[in-house]
Amino acid sequence: MFKDNFFKKVEDKTKVKKETIMSLANKLQKSNMKDENTLRDVISEISKITGKTVTKEKEDKIINSIIKDKVPKNIDKMF
Repeated sequence: MFKDNFFKKVEDKTKVKKETIMSLANKLQKSNMKDENTLRDVISEISKITGKTVTKEKEDKIINSIIKDKVPKNIDKMF
């Protein structure tokens, strides 16, 4: 139930299909999420998928937060 509600909220907000999210998640599982270049690639890919522009400043803040483990654990509450 949680998964369906979560994906529905994300899809409604971003217009990104569950299949695209799952494909990206599988890719992320195989990636080093503490590597700055990997994170930049991921941010770029998400930006393209969602059609949202991410400034260099925002990208740096996101990367810094991820590397320093400052990402919220209850990410579903963000949607």
